[in-house]
Amino acid sequence: MMPAQKSGLFERAFAVYLLPSIRRSFSHLYGRGIEAPKGPALIISNHSSWWDGLLFFFLNHRFWKLDVHIMMHERGLKKFPFFRRLGAFSIDRNNPKDILASLRYAEGLLKQGKTVILFPQGDEYHLETRPLQFHTGTLYLMEKCPDVPLIPVRFYYSMRREKKPEVWIDQGKAIALTDIPEGSRHERTLWLQNREIAALDRLKEDVLEENYEEFQDMLKRRRNT
Repeated sequence: MMPAQKSGLFERAFAVYLLPSIRRSFSHLYGRGIEAPKGPALIISNHSSWWDGLLFFFLNHRFWKLDVHIMMHERGLKKFPFFRRLGAFSIDRNNPKDILASLRYAEGLLKQGKTVILFPQGDEYHLETRPLQFHTGTLYLMEKCPDVPLIPVRFYYSMRREKKPEVWIDQGKAIALTDIPEGSRHERTLWLQNREIAALDRLKEDVLEENYEEFQDMLKRRRNT
């Protein structure tokens, strides 16, 4: 596996580049429930776009301000190696030994008080793909680090009246291992998968019905960003 090579200097420089890039690419970023976890967390999300990882960097830079690391498929990290300097580390899902090495690396990060982001689907899939088909790595990490809360985040990309697309981001409430019904790791993963499918579908309905009331436009200019 390829470990992270995180650089605070590179992160600060990249943040200067990223926000204008997001403004050029999207008309709006709508966020609901976006707030900093009360400490290190395991964060998961659906994965349908190359932008997902960059939007996580934006959320952390603007709102969370945590020591974040993100699990990324090895082929993507080899193509975009600069992500390692932002805290990305690799996983090769075609190699069982590499999968275990990456999960143990993530476990070590969580036990050091760092926040880890992963995409339980493993790869990018079309936004409307159902079921989401989660791998069991999330439950592995929850079992190994039971005191670390799980924070679900959902992304929904939409084209509507404007030339550029918009993104709707929904941060859910923390989930503890004890909140998940007892069962095998596979059974508990399926419970979490179905829970997130339902939450993502509710977010889709909010987009279709244009329910702006619960969302903030996160691209509005503000001081001290």
